[in-house]
Amino acid sequence: MFKAIGSLLKRIPLIEQIAVGLVIGIAVAVLAPGAVPFLGIFGDLFVKALKGVAPLLVFILVMNAMIQRKSGADTSMKPIIVLYVIGTFCASLVGVGMSFLFPTTLQLQVAEKGVEAPSGIAEVLHNVIMNVVDNPINALATGNYIGILSWALIIGIALHISASDSTKAFFQDLSQGITRVVTWVIHFAPLGIMGLVAQSVGASGLSALLGYVQLLAVLIGSYLLVALVMNPLIVFFNIHKNPYPLVLTTLRESGLYAFFTRSSAANIPVNLALCKKLGLNPDTYTISIPLGATINMAGASITISVLALAAAHTLGIAVDFPTALLLCIVSTVGACGASGVAGGSLLLIPVACASFGIGNDISMQVVGVGFIISVLEDACETALNSSSDVLFTATAELAQRRKHAA
Repeated sequence: MFKAIGSLLKRIPLIEQIAVGLVIGIAVAVLAPGAVPFLGIFGDLFVKALKGVAPLLVFILVMNAMIQRKSGADTSMKPIIVLYVIGTFCASLVGVGMSFLFPTTLQLQVAEKGVEAPSGIAEVLHNVIMNVVDNPINALATGNYIGILSWALIIGIALHISASDSTKAFFQDLSQGITRVVTWVIHFAPLGIMGLVAQSVGASGLSALLGYVQLLAVLIGSYLLVALVMNPLIVFFNIHKNPYPLVLTTLRESGLYAFFTRSSAANIPVNLALCKKLGLNPDTYTISIPLGATINMAGASITISVLALAAAHTLGIAVDFPTALLLCIVSTVGACGASGVAGGSLLLIPVACASFGIGNDISMQVVGVGFIISVLEDACETALNSSSDVLFTATAELAQRRKHAA
């Protein structure tokens, strides 16, 4: 029987399972409130599992990325990489701006002692610097993501220089193994979301969902602004032509597929075919498209910045302009490491929350909120990410052609 159930679940997309869990959670909270404590166990278990695996995931993936990186990359890739970084950073600016215009309050369980807000950018920078030099074992144990990132980078660079091929192969296997573990955890998202939604609606009524609706509206609005305003501006400044024919083509022929697959990696063949259709150089796009699926994560930077600011607003933490700019930088760097893992951008939210002094307990609740709205959020985020890969690859080549023609 269990084998038959497992086989059935494999045939049903995870996004549909999450939607079913969302509906069941709301229905139970409204029709059978006595069952909410029982369902709440699944929500607590899901958040606890994410909280346990996320620090190790970030440490292993970032360290392995540094170990495996290639030296002497082709110079033709530099304009594309620059566009990837600029696009991701500008997207985080849009997300921060939308969060200030439409501040969102979430339903979070905050300890009685509360969270002490940092006094300004000086204290934020002090906290960041102190977290950077934290003991790596303590950083992993306490969920200090700033320390985890710094030590992963340092150890990864050292091993990249001195490690043998067998050692590099070991860390590649280790990275794939921890990614598989996270995939197993994510498969329990429908049960976890069912419990989280039941707890939220049971405690605050259906009004608790209004915060999620507003949060989802801010996120999707940010994605649309980047796709239809920010990205076209970036393209125009590079090719000095009407950008919308190219923008709309990439959204229609790449973004639409990515919306349903919810995977930049799964959309790589579609993007390669689109690049060929656009007449781009195969020596370039066969490298830039897989690279873009790894580091070009405008949608992820929006998700990280918006949810981190929603947590700060919920806790009454005042965010000034320098701190918001620091958040954009953190979101950009974090988004580049969000690929290859289901819900990767959500699992990087604690890194951004740490900039505000928000602890791991609360930040992982924000991750849970992210999974609740992921039915639409992740699909729109992936559509923006994947379509931008082709858009910026084509933009760099068209700009180069224009320069040679001039």
